[in-house]
Parts: sequence; C-alpha cells; structure tokens
Amino acid sequence: MKLIVGLGNPGAEYHMTPHNMGFMAIDHLADACGKELSRREAQALIAFTELAGEQVVLAKPQTYMNLSGLAVSRLLQNYELTPRDLLVLVDEINIPLGGLRIRPHGSAGGHNGLKSIIGALEADDFIRLRMGVGPDRQMEDYVSYLLKPFRPAESKLVAEMLDLAIEAVRVIILEGVQKAMNRFNRRVPPTES
Repeated sequence: MKLIVGLGNPGAEYHMTPHNMGFMAIDHLADACGKELSRREAQALIAFTELAGEQVVLAKPQTYMNLSGLAVSRLLQNYELTPRDLLVLVDEINIPLGGLRIRPHGSAGGHNGLKSIIGALEADDFIRLRMGVGPDRQMEDYVSYLLKPFRPAESKLVAEMLDLAIEAVRVIILEGVQKAMNRFNRRVPPTES
C-alpha cells in the first residue's frame, strides 16, 4: 500500500491557486480513478483506490500547509506504512509553470509543507513530486502570488501539468522512482499565450 498526499490549504479562497497544486493534483488523480476524497481521517480527506496494481490511499491534509506533517504522520501510523511508502505532490515556485521534478528524498527546499512533514516524520526519505508554479515575470511578493488564483492564460498549462503529474505518479508506482525521474524531470517552457 502507498500513501499519496497532495499539499494545499483548505478553503474556497485557496482553490485554483499555485500553492494548492498538490490538492489539485490529488483531486485530478481521484477523478481519473472515479473516486472522491470524502472520508475524514487523521485531519485529512482521504479516498482508497488502486493505481497501477497497487492499493493506495489518496489524501489532502486539512491542517493548512504549515502543519501538513501532523496528518501525514498519523495516516502513515494508521496504515502501518513507512516514509518510503509515501509520495507527496507539492507546488514548487523555483520550477517554471508546467515543469515537474521528482526526488526520492531530500530537503524541504524552503517549502513549509515539506518542512512540516520532514519534522513530523523525522525523516526525509519519501518521494516528492514537485510541480512547477514559477511565474513568468518578476515578483516582489511571492507569497501573494502563491495565494492568488492562476490567471486565465495559465489554465491550459496548469491542466497539462496535472495530466503529466498523474502520468508521473503511475510511472513511479509501476516502474519505480528512477524511471520516473529519467522521464519527467525536465523543465517545460511556458507556452506562448
């Protein structure tokens, strides 16, 4: 069994914002599996499904980003899983919008949700799939950018990245993280608007 967690913030005001790419990806994955994250457990919304022949728990922590580790650690305990059974889907401002980067372990890279998970688990050996949300222009206030909805011109690229992220998750589960890294770790330039 695997635990696949998308990071984000609960609440309608955060829907469709760059910082909620993890939530968007989990919802997209659940839709593709014909599931809905409606069960509440361990301060998260969850759903059970099968993906690439593997039983998985899909989860969206409802603790807000900075406390994501609370829900993740409880879910791992509930299902007797280890950090190596965990895959975290998360936004990444240092990757251009549309790009993906998969890592089998590592630091939080300044991401508060990942910091919370690493702190709660006292481990960093879990797979993370970072989805690029980097703006195509200079910003003075990156926090405001992350918490404002995507512009209409960005919607096509966001939809393409969500499809690519689901494909990457399937490859990670079916063929392993190394093959997924070889295939998906590339920078995708923004399409012309």
